This record gives sequence, C-alpha cells and structure tokens, in this order.
Amino acid sequence: MKISTLYTLFQECSGVTTDSRKIVPDILYIALRGEKFNGNEFAAEALRTGALYAVIDDPAYDQPENDKIILVEDSLKTLQELASYHRKALGTTIIGITGTNGKTTTKELIAAVLSGSYRVLYTQGNLYNHIGVPLTLLQLTPQHQLAVIEMGASHPGEIRTLADIADPDCGLITNVGKAHLEGFSSFEGVIRTKGELYEYLREKKGSTVFIHHENSYLMDRAQRLNAIYYGTEEDLYVNGRITGSSPYLSFEWKAGREGAHHPRETRLIGAYNFENALAAITIGRYFDVEPHKINEALSGYTPTNNRSQLTETVKNKLILDAYNANPTSMKAALTNFKIMNAPRKMVILGDMKELGEDSHEEHQKIVSLLEDSQFERVILVGGNFCQTENSYECYNTTEKTLRALETASPEGYLILIKGSNSMHLTQVTNHL
Repeated sequence: MKISTLYTLFQECSGVTTDSRKIVPDILYIALRGEKFNGNEFAAEALRTGALYAVIDDPAYDQPENDKIILVEDSLKTLQELASYHRKALGTTIIGITGTNGKTTTKELIAAVLSGSYRVLYTQGNLYNHIGVPLTLLQLTPQHQLAVIEMGASHPGEIRTLADIADPDCGLITNVGKAHLEGFSSFEGVIRTKGELYEYLREKKGSTVFIHHENSYLMDRAQRLNAIYYGTEEDLYVNGRITGSSPYLSFEWKAGREGAHHPRETRLIGAYNFENALAAITIGRYFDVEPHKINEALSGYTPTNNRSQLTETVKNKLILDAYNANPTSMKAALTNFKIMNAPRKMVILGDMKELGEDSHEEHQKIVSLLEDSQFERVILVGGNFCQTENSYECYNTTEKTLRALETASPEGYLILIKGSNSMHLTQVTNHL
C-alpha cells in the first residue's frame, strides 16, 4: 500500500499505537517485531478491542477478506514513512535536539519557555529513538505551531535517520561527551554521530542551529551553518553568568551586549544546567517569546524523573540524579557537588554502563576525582566500580548496598546519588 493511501486511512483514526495493550477506540495499530516479541500476533485482538485498522508485516497473520488488516513489507519502515509524510503534510516548525547530556532537561525547558506563547508538541518520556520519534510526530495536529523533538542515539547513523524522519527546521546539540562508547567505538564516534544533526541542517535551506559558544567540539563543526550562539560572552545572541548554586542554580541573562539584565532563580540543581537554561532562553528569544514569559517558565520548571531532584528526608537532603550516568555527566555532577555549601557531604555512585573497553579506565578516573574531592563518606555500587583501585565502601549490587545502609544509616548529610538507570539506585532513598 502506498503511504499516501495509508495516510488517508490514518486521518480516519484517533491516533497511532504500537502497543496492543493501549488500544483505544478507532486507533491505528502498527505491529512491530523485536527479539522477544511479535506484534503481528496481536493484530486481530487489537481490532476486536477497538482499533480501526491494523498494519502488519507477517503474512501468517493476514486475513485477505478483512480490509481492516493492512499487510506491508516492513511495519517499522511504514511507521517511519507515515510519520515523515504527516510531518511534511502539516508543515509544523520542528526543533530537533540531541546531545550526550542534558538533552531531556533542555527539551523540557525549551517546551516550557515556548508553551507560554505557542501551542507546542514535545517528546514525552523516552520516545526519542527510531520508534519514539515517529510516534511523537504522529501526534502533531494542525493546532500545533511548534514541535520540540528529542533525538537519542547509541550507534553511528541513528541521528541522521531520525533527522530524515523529523525533517527539523532548527537544531540544538546540547554537548558531546563519553556515553554509549560500546556502540560508538570511540569519543570521536560520539562527536560524529551527534554532528549528524548539523549535517542534515547544513543541507536544508533556511535552517537554523543554536550553539553553545564555549563548546569547542560544537564550534569546530559550525562551519557553513546559519548559527545563533549563546554563552557567557557579552556579544552573543543570549549571554549570562551564574550568580549562585547552593544548591539551586541562580543566574542572570540578557540578549546581546545592550540587553536588559534578567536575574533568575530556578529549581535546577547544578551549575551544569546553566547552559541548558541559556539554550532554552535563546530559542525562546528566537521565536519572540517575551522576556517575562521566559523568566516565568524558568522559575516554574521543576525537574522530574530522577534528574537532579532535590528531596529531603527526616535524616538527610538528597540530590537524586539516577536516571542516567556517563563519564561526562558523572564528572560534572561531582565537580558541582564539591562546591556546594554543606557541612557534611556523602556520595553514592553506581556503575556507568555501555562504555565498552574504556569502562575500567573511566571508572578509575571517577575514583581519582573522588579522592581529590574528599567527601566524608563514599559508597560505590556495581561490579565496574568494585574492580577499581579504591579505599571506599564498595558493593557489587544495589541489594548489598541497601543492607549496608540499614546497618550504618547516614544522618545529617547532603547526599548525591548518581548512576545508570539499570543500577536502580532510586531504591536507596528509602534507607536515607
């Protein structure tokens, strides 16, 4: 079936899903396959429970007499082509965002800033891969004026694929750092892959990129781009300086050299969020959002999903940053934590995943940074940290860590908790 024909059917539907457990009346069900599942098996059930049409790519589940079942060669490719067709049909202005660290927080800040003046669609949860980006784009309606589409990657070529689908008009790379080295093979591989967004926008007439002026890796790749810069230098489109971080980030910003100064207090933890906030301000100003609306959005934003969340228990104050971890974000979190004002500091760090052959070296570097920081108590969690040379409490599993905290429960500390999501370090908060 031609995509244009399928698009006509899609317009009859209430939406799209690839999850047979989330069928609502008149939805379009697209059956995907994975290593451990075959969505084709549930196509007939999806129709029985309310789906208007079901797209499949396994002839074994086709019913030629049933015009509600649509057989295609590749359901995933069809999903992506349908999303691209829909995006182009509506013509919504798309802002693509990627980066090693901070892209989710930055995406949410951008959406918050823009939503005060526009009807904005933006990526929800972890829908930033080859399935999530199409599903997000298919939520676009004629009422949306802007869309902020987050793009993630763990292998070369993935950002280019997502850019081909989303066809962004503007782009932002938050930064590049050491993450998913197992998939990228090297740090240079990370830089090249994130830079695929620049490559796409360089080829697209009339596109714009927003670049952190102090990031040398990004600046090196800014040639022949229609670029707008932000940072600390006064001549930049948006510039600012940090005025406080104890523990919440405070700063002031202005547009250009002569712009008015705007002091701002936020609910963001850590100085490393300063450039994320500046990125959101820059995009807000580019789309003519009034400064007072930008400021309201920045002050009103509260991080969620275990990203730099400050919570207080009966015994301690916790900075929970356990959604993800890589060498770059771990170093930034520790460096920021070191300068925070607190009489007693403790850190609980979990393994950083997907670092491949660089894993031992990168974990050892974090241990060296800890030694220089001289925190009162340090707990390392996971096999990678336990294989390093260190003098700290070290437990192979989170379960063993919980037992240790039951035995020696800390009290009166400011505690940083950071590690890869698969380490499940959120569990330790119940013992703090």
